[in-house]
Amino acid sequence: MTLSLSRRRWLGHTATVAAGLGVPTLLRAQAAPVKIRFQLDWRADGQAAPFFYTLSKGYFAQEGLDVSFDVGSGSAMAVNRVASGVYEMGYGDVNALIEFLTNTPNAPSMPQAVYMVLESTPAAVMSLTRSNINKPADLAGKTLGAPPFDAGRKLWPLFAKLQGLAPDAVKWTNIDPALREVMLVKGQVDAVTGFQPSGLISAIAAGAKEEELRIFHYKDFGVNVYGNAILTGSRFQAEQPAAVAGFLRAYNRGLKESMANYDEAIKVLKAREPIIDTTVEMRRLRGLIEQCVLTPTTKAQGLGEVNGARLAKQITDVAQAFNLPAAPKPEAVFNPAFLPAKTTRMMV
Repeated sequence: MTLSLSRRRWLGHTATVAAGLGVPTLLRAQAAPVKIRFQLDWRADGQAAPFFYTLSKGYFAQEGLDVSFDVGSGSAMAVNRVASGVYEMGYGDVNALIEFLTNTPNAPSMPQAVYMVLESTPAAVMSLTRSNINKPADLAGKTLGAPPFDAGRKLWPLFAKLQGLAPDAVKWTNIDPALREVMLVKGQVDAVTGFQPSGLISAIAAGAKEEELRIFHYKDFGVNVYGNAILTGSRFQAEQPAAVAGFLRAYNRGLKESMANYDEAIKVLKAREPIIDTTVEMRRLRGLIEQCVLTPTTKAQGLGEVNGARLAKQITDVAQAFNLPAAPKPEAVFNPAFLPAKTTRMMV
């Protein structure tokens, strides 16, 4: 049996959270909705569609919440803005959260993951067949491109170690996210790191043929780490525990419905962002869900939660890969106290 992080490890939260979890009408009875400013990790594309779907269906409003979403420029930004208290909640890579918690122990509102959306990381290395990179070992001596904050780049030492490569076996070139796949297609770098399937779509848009692309998904080569999660800060947790629980109930409902009806989720996204290509964003959403959300683990155990032993190992591995001076405790990284009932998180 898989051991999940137990709610009993968060006894300090129990008294304040119990009312919010046990009285679902509490928020509706308030005079005014609770405002939640939510910081996304990236732009409003297919991967963010479940958030906008949930908003459009009124599920946040039914929980007594007034939610607004802002686009972002990376997980580090999302973590920092939640930590500042300017944003009550956000969405970002849990590995960026681990790094932040180590380097910034006295933030105004300590951020914490409360719902694990991506059960496995979408990080990957992508190259073109002309580079003759047929296996990870062939990356030795090659030039890789990525922004300094890219999760795939930051996790490279862990990926490299598992492939028997030295962390410095490759040369890195700093690339703006918008130019990453363009430079790959033009042959200015041998390979790039990034989140898939977005990288695949961007490479095709830059002129690559799909059959020419070779992708090494980290999750397929032993990097067993969680990806993006919903975040909230310690201040908001203490002041509005029922709002945190209500947000997760609404999102969990919207996520499951989005997975059951991709067409409608993308239709909602199109209404918000008219310039998107629905075919492209449909593929982006389906790819993310099928690779990183709807996994054998979530099918068996439900959405949102984490395995305690696995998270603890991830924290240790990430601390080593990022060269961190210390590592946060698992309970500082993930708090399951606000999760919706397990029955509602199970996939049909």
